[in-house]
Amino acid sequence: MNGLDLLYLALGVVSAPFWARKKRDGWRERCGHVGPMLTRERTGKPRILLHAVSVGEVSALRKLVPMLTQDADVIVSATTDTGLGRAKSLYAERCDVVRYPLDATWMVARFLDAVRPDAVGLVELELWPNFLKACRTRGVPVAVINGRISERSFKGYNRFRAITHPLMFARLEAAGVQDAAYRDRLLALGVPPERVAITGSMKWDSVDAAEGPSPPPSERALTLAREMGINPDRPLIVAGSTGPGEEALLHIACPAGVQLLCAPRKPERFGEAAGALPGCVRRSSGETRPGDRFLLDTIGELSAAYELADVVVVGRSFGDLYGSDPTEPAALGKPVVIGPAVGDFESAVGTLRAADAIVQVDRDGLTRTLGDLINDAAERARLGEAARVAVRDQQGASARHARLMLALCRLGVRSDEQWSGGSETIFGDHA
Repeated sequence: MNGLDLLYLALGVVSAPFWARKKRDGWRERCGHVGPMLTRERTGKPRILLHAVSVGEVSALRKLVPMLTQDADVIVSATTDTGLGRAKSLYAERCDVVRYPLDATWMVARFLDAVRPDAVGLVELELWPNFLKACRTRGVPVAVINGRISERSFKGYNRFRAITHPLMFARLEAAGVQDAAYRDRLLALGVPPERVAITGSMKWDSVDAAEGPSPPPSERALTLAREMGINPDRPLIVAGSTGPGEEALLHIACPAGVQLLCAPRKPERFGEAAGALPGCVRRSSGETRPGDRFLLDTIGELSAAYELADVVVVGRSFGDLYGSDPTEPAALGKPVVIGPAVGDFESAVGTLRAADAIVQVDRDGLTRTLGDLINDAAERARLGEAARVAVRDQQGASARHARLMLALCRLGVRSDEQWSGGSETIFGDHA
């Protein structure tokens, strides 16, 4: 046990009244007992652990996992219950899926003893000091992949740089980041320049934006519409990943005669959201009836709902949160509207804005924007096609991250002297 363990224990006791209220499964696995979750024997290939916190990060691995399984044994880990469930649904046929441990030294050791990775890829930025230390002690290289660090996270890490640099950022073997802003923030936090490269965002790869006309709604989407009573002959606005207060805002802003479907980001908000949508049809109720307001209070069906939309509104962006991912509806060729608060997705939103492929508007302008788009089919089509082109232009990051992870397996943990002048072995022409 070290000082961090004692700190974790103290924080756990103090915060117990908060976290104990929320039901969480898998406590044994959270303590590192993941051996029974592993069903595949080693093949003699290198073994790569990819860690994704929740649903968004898990989904970003859709193209990377099959690429890597051609040359390596892959294990995917997730932290949240929803992330673990999503990982199992996407990857269980190709690789083992396990629960990521809490960051106590003995839990991390138990986890690594079971998984025995040759290299670790942390999706976006999920750095825990004891885990990083244990990997370095065992000679297991750790890289950030699909890396991003928001402005507020950067300020927090930088405020305690004397602690975060030696315990976290100095222990990274490499970092493949989404854009120049994220690269500059990691450099400022002390990651050596030769260990950081712009490799792009894998989320652009996780969606299909093939050339040609946008595909019609899938049978899954049509089933959702039929079972909820959504009228295919009337316009539909789908608001995805909504946050507090946004359902009420959208209820008021939705043009007369237009159907509105809201999908809250967090299940614990389903009841609150239903109250903000008078007379709404709730998916979980199994009720089928015509109406103007629909609540998608289930997990895993938002992509089907997006297929039905005439306009998509991306939530958690009209309040004091930090936005949601616009990539999926953009790839579907939908006209996308998003609010001003997009700190967690500034790179994706910036890319779409540069292509004139997204509408960013504040609360006061939402009613007019939705009305204009519903009444202008040509503008909806233009926005949708511009979005699909922008997505296609950004794809390819998964292949770059695959090369990075396989190179780490070959090279292992390198000293600073070995790194000097050798970054091209890891990053090729992306250093």
